[in-house]
Amino acid sequence: MHLQQLHLMKKYILFNRVVPRWVIMLLDIVIVATSFSFSFFIVYRFEFINILRGYFFIYTGLYCIITAEVMYIMRIHTGLIRYSNTRDVLRIFGSVFLSTLIYLVTINVWVLPNWHINAITINMVMLVNFSVSSTLLILLRTAVKSAYYYIHNYSSSTKTFVLIYGSDSSAVLVKQALETSAKTNFSVIGFVDDDPDKINKEIEQVKVYDIDKLDKLIEKRKVDKIIVMNHHLDETAKKIALEKCIALGIQVLTVPPSDQWIYGKLNLQQIKDLKIEDLLQRKPIQIDTTRISEDLEGKRVLVTGAAGSIGSEIVQQVLGYNPALVILCDQAESPLHEIRLEVEEKFPDVPIKIFIADIRNYSRMHKLFDDYNPEVVFHAAAYKHVPMMEENPTEGVLTNILGTKHIADLAVEFGVNKFVMISTDKAVNPSNIMGTTKRIAEIYIQSLKNSAHNNRTRFITTRFGNVLGSNGSVIPRFKAQIQKGGPITVTHPEITRYFMTIPEAVHLVLEAGTMGIGGEIFIFDMGEPVKITDLALKMIKLAGLQPERDIKIIYTGLRPGEKLYEELLNDGESTMPTYHEKIKISQVIDYTYEHVLADVNELLTLNKQNNVVAVVNKMKAIVPEFISKNSEYEELDTKEESKELEIVEEESNR
Repeated sequence: MHLQQLHLMKKYILFNRVVPRWVIMLLDIVIVATSFSFSFFIVYRFEFINILRGYFFIYTGLYCIITAEVMYIMRIHTGLIRYSNTRDVLRIFGSVFLSTLIYLVTINVWVLPNWHINAITINMVMLVNFSVSSTLLILLRTAVKSAYYYIHNYSSSTKTFVLIYGSDSSAVLVKQALETSAKTNFSVIGFVDDDPDKINKEIEQVKVYDIDKLDKLIEKRKVDKIIVMNHHLDETAKKIALEKCIALGIQVLTVPPSDQWIYGKLNLQQIKDLKIEDLLQRKPIQIDTTRISEDLEGKRVLVTGAAGSIGSEIVQQVLGYNPALVILCDQAESPLHEIRLEVEEKFPDVPIKIFIADIRNYSRMHKLFDDYNPEVVFHAAAYKHVPMMEENPTEGVLTNILGTKHIADLAVEFGVNKFVMISTDKAVNPSNIMGTTKRIAEIYIQSLKNSAHNNRTRFITTRFGNVLGSNGSVIPRFKAQIQKGGPITVTHPEITRYFMTIPEAVHLVLEAGTMGIGGEIFIFDMGEPVKITDLALKMIKLAGLQPERDIKIIYTGLRPGEKLYEELLNDGESTMPTYHEKIKISQVIDYTYEHVLADVNELLTLNKQNNVVAVVNKMKAIVPEFISKNSEYEELDTKEESKELEIVEEESNR
C-alpha cells in the first residue's frame, strides 16, 4: 500500500511539473525555423547549393526574430501545453499570420531596397510556410496533450473508470473538468443517454452509450462509477436510470452545476456520493409566493423549536419573505447559536431575536409575547421520538400538550393573527404516547376556534410524515451504521414510512398557512410509502457495497409504540381538496372548547401527580382510537375491553 501511494505521489509530481516557459519558447522557435527552411526548400525544389549560396540565412534569421517577438508579445509560450484548447489554436494561427505580414512588409520596405536582394519567390515561400508552421506548432501541442492524457488516464491500474450521465454541454464540461484535474484518478470512458439522436455518436473522442443497454456495456467494459449533475435529480427518467446503475453495482456520484463550481473549476470536494435523499426527491413543489409574501412581509413572526430540523428551515424560508422581525425560540443553546450564525450571514438585513426558553415555562413564554407581540406563530417545538416518549410519557405530555397549550393560550391573549402547528402522521389512529400527545394538541388548538375568548386568532394544523435527514431519523442512522461496517438494524421487514424533504414540507406549511381560516387540519401529499428495508438496501448499494456480503441487515423487532405503517387520516375523517394539488383539508370531528379544556386540565393534573397509568388511561379516554402496540400499556386496552364486555353482559342479563 505504501509503495502504491509512493508511485501515485511520484506520478502526481511528474505530471504536475511545469516546463519552463523559455523551453516552450525555444521549441516554438526551432519549429518556426524548421518550417521556414522546409518551405524554402520546397519552393526552390531542394536545390541546396543554390539555396545556400543565396540569402537563405538572412531570410531565415530575420523571420525567426520577427516571429519570436510576435509570439512573445502574444504570450504563445505562457500556456500549459497539456491544457491547450481551441483558443490556443486560434492564437497560434494569429501569431503566424501576423508574423508573415510583418515579415513581408519588412522584406519589401527595408531589406530589398537597402540590400538590393532579389526575392522573386519569397511570397510563395511565405504561403507554404504559413501552412507548415501553423501545422507543426499545433501538432506539438496536440501530441503533448494526447500523450499526457493517455498516460494520465490509462497507465495506472488504480484508475477509476467512469461514465457521465447525459451528453449535453453540462456533461461535456464535467468531462473536461475531470480530465484537466491532475489530482483525480477518474478516466472518462463515455457518456450515457436516452436520446436516440446521440446514442453511438462520439463527443470529444468518447462514445455516447444507450442507458437502456448499460448491463451489456458493463459486460464488455469496466465501469466503476457514473457521474450525474445533481440539479436534475428530480427527473423521473433519470431516477429510474440511476436506480438501474445502483442495481448493477455501479456507484453514483453527483457534481453541482457548472455555475456553482469554485472560480469556474470543478473542485474534487464537490464530487459527492449520491445520497438516498436524492433518489427520494420528487418534482419541485410550486407554491404561491405572492400569497405567502402577503402573509409574512412586514410581520413579526415567532418560530418555536427554531433550532430543530423543521423549525430552522421555517426560519430560513420565512426570512426570505422580508418579515419585520423573526423570533427564534428554543431551549437548545448550541443548535440555536448555530442557526443564528447561519441566518445572520444569509439574511443580514432582516432583524432576528434569539429567545432561549422552554415552552413549558408559562411565565417565560408570556414575557416573549409581551416583549415582541408576534403576529404569526409557527409552532414546531415538540418531542418526536416514539420509543423515548413511550418510556417517558409524562415528559411528552408536558412538552407536546402543556407547551402547546401555553403557546396557543398566549396567542389568543395577545391577539396573534395566525397560529400554525406542525403535527405528524403518528397522531392518526395513534399507537404510541408521542402520537397521542400530538393528537391531543391538535384537538386543543382546533377547539380554540369555538372559544368565547378567541376573537381573532386562526388556528391551523399541518400534518405530514417523516422528513428526510432530520435529527435522529432513519437515514442518518443508516449512514452511520454503514460507515462502521454494519450491520444495519431494521425493526421489521415489512415496515413502511412516508417521506418528504425538509424544504418540501416547509414549503407546504407556508402555503397551508395562507389557506387556513381557522380550525383546519391540512394533510400533505406524501407520495407513496417507502419500505424501510428497500431504503436500507439502496443505501448500502449507494455506498458501493453489496448487501449481506459487505453489510448485513438485522431485524430487531418493532419498538415500543411502533406501527408497521402510518396513516394520514383518523377513523371517521375524510378530505377535501384545496387549490394546491399537494394539500388537502381533513374534515375532522368538531370539539367544544369547554369539554376539551376540562379533559386537558384533568390530564395535566394527573401528570403532575406522576401517575403514569392514570395519565395513559386518560389519554386513551380523550383519544379513543389510541390503541397501544408493542407497549407495556397494551394491558390497559385489554382491561378496557374487559370492562366493555362486562357492561354488555350486564345489559344482556337485564
